[in-house]
Amino acid sequence: MELGLAGKTALVTGGSKGIGLEAARGLAREGVRVLICARRESALAEAAEDIQKTTGKKVETHPLDVTDLAAIEKLPSVVEKKLGHVDLLVNNAGTGTYKPFLEVTDEELQYGMAINFFAQFRICQRIIPMMLKQGGGRVVNVAGETGIMVTNPPFLSSCTGPAKSAEIRFSKILANEFAPHNIRVNCVVPGFVNTPERFAKWERELAKRELKEDEAEQTREQWSLNQASRNTRWGTPEELANLIVFALSDAASFVNGAVLVADNAMDKS
Repeated sequence: MELGLAGKTALVTGGSKGIGLEAARGLAREGVRVLICARRESALAEAAEDIQKTTGKKVETHPLDVTDLAAIEKLPSVVEKKLGHVDLLVNNAGTGTYKPFLEVTDEELQYGMAINFFAQFRICQRIIPMMLKQGGGRVVNVAGETGIMVTNPPFLSSCTGPAKSAEIRFSKILANEFAPHNIRVNCVVPGFVNTPERFAKWERELAKRELKEDEAEQTREQWSLNQASRNTRWGTPEELANLIVFALSDAASFVNGAVLVADNAMDKS
């Protein structure tokens, strides 16, 4: 299948780890010039080295906290400097807070909206004008399955779910508004994906402390058993990245405003 991505440019947020890293790697393999953003410069440097080692392609990096409005305001000039223009945007940065509703703090609520929905809204608002000037572009917003379903303990999602739901609706609205301008916007919705960083965060939140390695391993095994009982499995970042790359490609030219759920048929009843 011809993806038609060679020679294009892409901005990937949350690009130093997990799904973002694998999406950047997949795009680089297709001949895309990639700029990855994440908060920590050390993680970005490691990611860039890893991508170059596996693909032979160099990627650009830029440290970015997507909750920092002043930093987002500077993003178009960074893109112009490092890429010249931008054809593809992957809004992948985000996280989740999983705890009982009555334990969610106002700070966690505000941060959850800022790092998830507000970040996608603000970045699109600054990058889409660049796409309009050049006559088109493609956007993939990465949400999460808590935006479309109620998850069982320990993944209680009263804090994160509303933000992910907003990302999904936002993507469909953008797709409708900008379709006449040759800009496609789709939303990829991962189910449970096995990423070490996210596991560690869940473990800390659930235990309210750092877990020893043997304790963490037991916790993960129990989660896997719980998921297996619902006829599913953990996904991999590579599997989600493949879907993101497809959604950005010419092969998906008639896919616009779609909510692309990748969860191995998790039961939503």
